[in-house]
Amino acid sequence: MNLDKYRTFFVVGNLVLILAAAFPGLSVFVSFPMGGERFSELWLLDPELRAEGYPFNTTEGELQGPVYVGVRNHMGCSQHYLVYAKFRNMTQPLPNSTLSRPSPMPPLFEFRFFLEDGAVWEAPITFEVLNMSLQNGVLVVGNILINGVDFSVDNISTWNSDYGGFFYQLFLELWLYDGTAQSFHYNNRFVGILLNMITPH
Repeated sequence: MNLDKYRTFFVVGNLVLILAAAFPGLSVFVSFPMGGERFSELWLLDPELRAEGYPFNTTEGELQGPVYVGVRNHMGCSQHYLVYAKFRNMTQPLPNSTLSRPSPMPPLFEFRFFLEDGAVWEAPITFEVLNMSLQNGVLVVGNILINGVDFSVDNISTWNSDYGGFFYQLFLELWLYDGTAQSFHYNNRFVGILLNMITPH
């Protein structure tokens, strides 16, 4: 082996050893590609931080909650999230999971936050139904307070004879910021709780 070949072999060998030794330190500063699926978790827990004791029977002026909405980032890098709170009767559309489309119901309350990869965000939600009225078998929910903020909804529901109640749903959609489009897009994740409105007498 001549001197030039020996020098090349020596330099390449040393570079490989230096990079191998430095890799653990580099991983602190550089985001290397990760295997596995990249996704975001969305959940809703009851006042005891369980998935069972959610508010159900709801009367006018009764503060409900808190329930806790949470998100965990498994996207491999920091993300900018948006969570919309929406309110519907049982004939109005939920998000379409097949087409990855959000519900066309207008958003009421919202949360915006950044999350590092692997990090968890959680926030309490309280709600209160106001201006409820019953006329000719039709229940009208006039307003709903979410975390103390008043929203006019004027949402009607008819009696559900199969289950015996006037039912609504408070639900939450997860949206993710797309840096290329510079806008938020629905992330095909939603959670919600069913509410039975106890009519005024």
